Amino acid sequence: MDAPKKTSKPPGKKLNKAWLHDHLNDPYVKLATREGYRARAAYKLKEIDEALRLFKPGDLVVDLGSTPGAWSQYLRRRMSGDGTAGGYAKGAIVAVDLLPMEPIEGVHFILGDFREAATLSHIEAALDQRQADVVVSDMAPNLTGIASVDAAGSEHLVELAIEFAQNHLVAHGVLVAKVFHGASYDFLVKRFRGAFHTVKPFKPKASRDRSAETYLVGRGLR
Repeated sequence: MDAPKKTSKPPGKKLNKAWLHDHLNDPYVKLATREGYRARAAYKLKEIDEALRLFKPGDLVVDLGSTPGAWSQYLRRRMSGDGTAGGYAKGAIVAVDLLPMEPIEGVHFILGDFREAATLSHIEAALDQRQADVVVSDMAPNLTGIASVDAAGSEHLVELAIEFAQNHLVAHGVLVAKVFHGASYDFLVKRFRGAFHTVKPFKPKASRDRSAETYLVGRGLR
């Protein structure tokens, strides 16, 4: 009788194990845990803000695709009187997502799809007849693994963020949106340049090297 053949573990398990190892040893994950952020993504926005000085006291900011809330947490701390999560907020933050988000003091969260009229009316009510100073979007599609489908999904979300900004930003306002390098990248940069006077791509150090994500920052509506 032949000896039984050794079987290897399914590649998915190897990938999951490797991802978990990298995640647990990621310095930004450790820093987020230590500083009380819900996700390492907070440091991406922090880097962009420190480089480009996006936010100032009194700003009205809309956070599209906010869940789990790390960007809203950073915004809350950034605009508080003492730089902490519990300080007085000198401004307003409106967060929106399809998925529930645990409450954050000083953040007005709206559960819903901002493409739908009902959700949009809630957002506009929260804005209280003001235009936002900054719109931030860390939205990403649910990835399928099919490059063309994922690229189209990402492109659509960025287009929606630009459209929202054009309708709800002050004239000198800022939009920060996540994009992915790929077939649609040049088109999205062109789309940004058609909507804003100045456009700057920014790849935060907190964004993993192997990730195709980067951020486009548009300032001043055309």
